[in-house]
Amino acid sequence: MHHYGSEKIRNVVLTSHSGAGKTSLAEAILLDSRAISRLGSVDDGTTTSDYDPDEIKRKISINLSLLPCQWRESKLNFIDTPGYPDFVAEVKSGLRVSEGAIIVVCAASGVEVGTEQVWEYATESKLPCLIFVNKMDRENANFFDTLEDIRNKLGAKCLPIQLPIGSQKDFQGLVDLVTRKGYVGASLQEVEIPSSLLSKVDSYRDKLIEAVVEIDDQLIAKYLDGEEISEEEIHRGIKQATMLGKVVPILLGSALSNTGITLLLDAIHDYLPSPREKGGLTAINTSTGAEEAVEPVSESSLSALVFKTNIDPYVGKLSYFRVYSGTISGNSQVWNVNKGAIERIGQLFILCGKTQDPVPQLSAGDIGAVAKLASTATGDALSSRDHPLKLIPVEFPQPVLNMAVHPRSKADLDKMSTALPKICEEDLTLKVQREPDIGEMLLCGMGGTHLEVASERLSRKFGVEVNLELPKVPYKETITMPVKAEYKHKKQTGGHGQFGHVFLELEPLPRGSGFEFTEKVVGGAIPKNYIPAVEKGVNEARLEGVLAGYPAVDMRVKLYDGSYHSVDSSDISFKIAGAQALKKGLSQGQPVLLEPVVNLTITVPEVFTGDIIGDLNAKRAHVLGMTPGNGTNVIQTQAPLAEVLRYAIDLRSMTQGRGTFTTEFSHYEEVPAPIAQKIITQRG
Repeated sequence: MHHYGSEKIRNVVLTSHSGAGKTSLAEAILLDSRAISRLGSVDDGTTTSDYDPDEIKRKISINLSLLPCQWRESKLNFIDTPGYPDFVAEVKSGLRVSEGAIIVVCAASGVEVGTEQVWEYATESKLPCLIFVNKMDRENANFFDTLEDIRNKLGAKCLPIQLPIGSQKDFQGLVDLVTRKGYVGASLQEVEIPSSLLSKVDSYRDKLIEAVVEIDDQLIAKYLDGEEISEEEIHRGIKQATMLGKVVPILLGSALSNTGITLLLDAIHDYLPSPREKGGLTAINTSTGAEEAVEPVSESSLSALVFKTNIDPYVGKLSYFRVYSGTISGNSQVWNVNKGAIERIGQLFILCGKTQDPVPQLSAGDIGAVAKLASTATGDALSSRDHPLKLIPVEFPQPVLNMAVHPRSKADLDKMSTALPKICEEDLTLKVQREPDIGEMLLCGMGGTHLEVASERLSRKFGVEVNLELPKVPYKETITMPVKAEYKHKKQTGGHGQFGHVFLELEPLPRGSGFEFTEKVVGGAIPKNYIPAVEKGVNEARLEGVLAGYPAVDMRVKLYDGSYHSVDSSDISFKIAGAQALKKGLSQGQPVLLEPVVNLTITVPEVFTGDIIGDLNAKRAHVLGMTPGNGTNVIQTQAPLAEVLRYAIDLRSMTQGRGTFTTEFSHYEEVPAPIAQKIITQRG
């Protein structure tokens, strides 16, 4: 592929609700631009972008794919992203390194949950968008119903620049509202506009012209004077309005029948900005601490961002990066600004799906990949050492579903500790953490499918077989009244025996105080050298409470008396005595079970609020407050962790995927007696 300047590049992310046809559209784009010679199929698992075995098996995109092609002497870098909400990290990465977005909408389904979500992400990223209404040849397809749905849900600035000729099995082609020409078939042969469409064409064309002249004073004056607005002026107006976010052009077609695709490519080339047109961004010069503007110029100092990492146990690590300024060359050295380390750059690649084409260098505005970087991770900035520029990394949401990871064999356990961090390095919405109180390793992700795919990836890539289960709840135990307990450990036979005698005082402490051990032995009742042994015995025994074997907390244990034997006493004797005295004291102190309580911040559309509140009440939650705003409600609540282990799945089901939430640990509180009894019985 030729070398292109930043004014000749378009970086475009393809987004949609799952199943709207992004991957098929990407395949048609590659075919029409001659990047590939044969059209692949999602059902057959032969598409360029869905090459991962998990994607082929599930028939959905899981990873983002880079799909460069050439069109009208420019390079278009397409980034195909997953539509399934569990894989939002890939969408966020794709948006971060693009100047424009294509939002694909199915003509039969209209605007779905995922469509609204990606629209929100694109709006937050301030990306100019085009909407492509796909599957016009599908049963139940209706462009005008879909158009109304788009304008109602995404805004009145979404305006068609094409109208369909026919629909469903009668879909033949489209009318271009700018040129007022009709086109039919995959080759877009020019035809006369059907007479039944003429009034609609004029009406929608007038609305389009009204919208685009508003951003140019000269054009609006010309329009108000009743002068004809030329095609060139409409094109220019659409581009300006699109770049400013004042208009979102809507195009249409069918990826499977390859209709309307070349006109979409023209629109991307004509209306979405190049890196040069989009302009620079701000970086921090870490040597001076000052902000600097990074302009997309290949002659300036290097500034690049790694936005995705792919780890293969055989090939090694592959880092995807976007060059924002300067030029990066193969077989060179760069400075990793985040790690403060030199990185050796080997061969550079342009990726097209899984195909790697070597290139000598990549310049400002372009996207590529490099293998086997030593310390670089997703989000790191690459620069020159004498001009270190740190870029804002991709912002990823926090994981919402935790599952316990159990290895299937001893061999899997040994390999798990190295494999888990690697899959988390590939996907920053995956996290691994150990829960020390219950001794489980937790894998945290965005949903059930996300964690299933992670588990399959562990098996396929690293040969680690694991089972995923709901994690155990880290209950604790405590006492509710002060008590005193005595225990004498005595084993005396011929020769050395064992003797240890202790008196403990146990008193409850406020929630969250932890566990304290103190001693106040007077008169040498227990020699000083045995007191650490008593403490060790108490600390070991408290890890297994008397109700259900959970650790004892929120109490103070005081060693205040005891006795010893000059010959038979030993560390082990006092350790046993301390442990047994504690257990005795715990039993007598009216012990109770404590459960972790978490804070939840739930954001849901207003229409679902009643269902959510009802469900929270059934989960023993306490609603603390509710803040309405912009058609949504933000609900602040506290709930026992045991009740919300699957809340990510429950919320998605109750809100059709429209609800989101965050969670954080709050405190421990007493478990209601009937529930505590069930837990104790199950543990027994």
